[in-house]
This record gives sequence, structure tokens and C-alpha cells, in this order.
Amino acid sequence: MNIHSAPSVPWNKGKLVGRKAPLKLRDIWAIRVRLQLRAGLRELALFNLAIDSKLRASDLISLKVRDVRLGVAIATRATVVQRKTTTPVCFEITDQTRDAVAAWLSSAGLSGDSFLFPSRVRRSPHLSTRQYSRIVHRWVDEIGLDSSAYGTHSLRRTKAALIYRRTKNLRAVQLLLGHTKLESTVRYLGIEVDDALELAEQTES
Repeated sequence: MNIHSAPSVPWNKGKLVGRKAPLKLRDIWAIRVRLQLRAGLRELALFNLAIDSKLRASDLISLKVRDVRLGVAIATRATVVQRKTTTPVCFEITDQTRDAVAAWLSSAGLSGDSFLFPSRVRRSPHLSTRQYSRIVHRWVDEIGLDSSAYGTHSLRRTKAALIYRRTKNLRAVQLLLGHTKLESTVRYLGIEVDDALELAEQTES
């Protein structure tokens, strides 16, 4: 009997790990157009809301209809208490996202206390993080990107990265992401420390 166990294979062998890349504008539109063409109401609402909200996967899939709808209309802004930090974060719901969410709710017939993205698996009340991750990887694959470089966090980072590139306003991005420390935002965006300190000083002056 061989007492020596076979060498274990590292879980990340052959995989790209670390911070997942945000989507570029052309990637956003490529995915959005594909979803629109195949009339994927649930996935279009999920994708648009993921980009707008900048929420972590666990917070996004836990959204209820009442979180985004006021009466019969989709709200222009929403506030969600993050599970990880217990701090509230506010986000804008753009017109195209409101249209997508409204179309999905109308099609699915969901009530105010229903989960916004119910699972199709009976044992789960809403879309799971694993299911959401598979959907995101499929979106990325379909537009010809390397799905190992992207994940659910890519969607959280996308709008934050676009806003930062346009404004260079770290404090604004920090608030939008619900980070308690500016250093967390710096690491999240992958900004060089010296540049971040200079920008922070400019913001506070």
C-alpha cells in the first residue's frame, strides 16, 4: 500500500485569480444588445440593475420588488443596506434599467414582497450566487471575452470604474460603493497609492 498521497493540485492552477476586470462600455452594450435581441427580460433586468446598483452579488440577488418599486412605478433611486457591512448604499436607477425592470415585473407578475429575481430551483427562494455567477460567465463568453478574467464582481466594479475615469473623484466612488475607508476604494479600483493620495488631497482642498 502506498502511504504517500498524490500531490494535491492547487485550486487556482490554470486560472486567473485576483481582482476581476470591469466591463468596458463596448462590452456593456454588446451584452445588452444580445439580451434585447433574444427578449431575455429577466436577464436584461438583472444585467442593467447589476451595473446601476454596483451591489455585491449577495445583495443584488436578495433584492425584493419593494426595494426598487414605488407604487406601480420603478423608483429613480433606491437604498439598500449591505449585508457585509450593514451600511446603507444609495444608487440611481437609469431610465433603461427602469424600463427593463418594469418589463420583467410585468411579465413575471411579481408582487411587492417577492424577490426581484426568484430562482427557478424550487429549494431556493431567489437566484443563488452560483446561478448568478454562471449567468455572468455566459454573458462574457457570448461576446468573446475570456470568462476567467471576469465574474460577478466585474459588474459591481464596472460603473464605479467608469465614474472614476470620468471624474477622478475617489470620494464619490467611495460613497457609491459603500466603502467605509478610502483605502478600500483605492484597492478596489486598482489605483496607484501616490496617485490616490494626490487625488484625495485635491478632493478635500
